[in-house]
Formats: sequence, structure tokens, C-alpha cells
Amino acid sequence: MPHTDSETLLRHKGVRPTALRLLILDAIAAMQCPVSLLELEAKLGTVDRSTIFRTVTLFLAHDVLHGFEDGSGSLKYELCDGDDAHTVDDMHTHFFCEACHRTFCMKTTHVPQVALPEGFVQHSVNYVVKGLCAECRRRAERRGEDVG
Repeated sequence: MPHTDSETLLRHKGVRPTALRLLILDAIAAMQCPVSLLELEAKLGTVDRSTIFRTVTLFLAHDVLHGFEDGSGSLKYELCDGDDAHTVDDMHTHFFCEACHRTFCMKTTHVPQVALPEGFVQHSVNYVVKGLCAECRRRAERRGEDVG
């Protein structure tokens, strides 16, 4: 995402586009997959850890990013697709590879609707499928391992 698109996005979401915010947003967009704070810190080696954390928290509050747990023990973050507020309807399935520990977006696989009891209100949902990604499955098969 070029800076001008990033600036437009931040302004639209009500976030002042500072140089560091643009740097962090562009880094997340360039990774093209869900990213943890640790991965983001590694990518932005010169940016202070607390600055990254505060910026991600700000982006979450303004629906620039959404966060989810992928089963790896840390939250992952990715850009929100919608122009406005992030809703449960925007959520999609994620796949966590148990071998390489990468998380993949399954944007065309929406989270199934859950019938909640009377009086319950859903604010978010996290749907993660775990297994082997195609690359790790092929590697395991070449080694003669059972992947089923």
C-alpha cells in the first residue's frame, strides 16, 4: 500500500497520518498475511516496541486493523477490508499451520453463523482451522510421513 493510500485510509478512519504510523501501516500491508507484534517488531527493527504497540492499539480502536488469536499463543493483526467499522460479518476463517506456524487468511471462507441463546449479543468471532498448509503437507509426504 503506497503512502498516499495509507494516508487516505488513516484520515478516513479518523487517525492522523504521522510518519511512524504510515511506516507501521505500510509494513503490515507489505507482509500480506496476519502478523504478530513480535513479527512486526522484527520487520521494523529501528522502531521502539512501545511505539508499535501504541500504534497497533490505536489502529484497532479505529478499525484500521482487527486482531484475532490463531492458536500460536500470540495475537495476530491484519488490515480491515471494509471502509467503515469492522463487523462480525467481515470476519473470515484463518488457517494455522502446525508445522511452519504461519497463519493464512481464507477470505472466501466466512465464519459460520452461531445461534446464540436469547439475550446474548455477539461482538466478535474467531474461527481458526489447524493442520498442515499445502507446502508442509508436500514436505511431510516426501519424507513418507502420514499426513491424514
